[in-house]
Amino acid sequence: MEEPYKVNEKITAREVRLVGDNVEQGVFSTRDAQKIANEQNLDLVEISPTANPPVCRIIDYSKFKYEQKKKTREMKAKQQKVVIKEIRFGPNTDDHDFEFKLKHAKGFLESGYKIKSYVHFVGRSIVFKERGEILLLKFAQALEDLAKVEQLPKLEGKRMFLILAPKNAPVKK
Repeated sequence: MEEPYKVNEKITAREVRLVGDNVEQGVFSTRDAQKIANEQNLDLVEISPTANPPVCRIIDYSKFKYEQKKKTREMKAKQQKVVIKEIRFGPNTDDHDFEFKLKHAKGFLESGYKIKSYVHFVGRSIVFKERGEILLLKFAQALEDLAKVEQLPKLEGKRMFLILAPKNAPVKK
């Protein structure tokens, strides 16, 4: 695996700007900066290779790599994964089925999930596009206190989609 930073002898620049703790900051030749690092039993690490002259820091490289990995792991843990729940309707969905699916959608929204509801047109039912759009708009209107519409009904192939996102943060149980 290739190292993300140049360390010690791998630094090719003639002069480097030295920064760090217990170090006189300034521009030094690479050889002098390497001597200073060796005296302190630490590594010379090129932090910013694009600067003019490149910026180097005198640190313990293995400890530095460990802390970088730890930071990225923490960042990953803090990321939220977006889960999308799907709710499927037919163009002729009855009121009872609609209420049943509406109840599930409310639960999903309260848990913080996004909802992708769609009307699936089978066979010749594609003729009733208006029914599907009316059904999805009715669904969005019924959930307007809990959700905001991210994408209005849109026909793609044999499906008409509507995407809803929760208005407020999920309630922790």
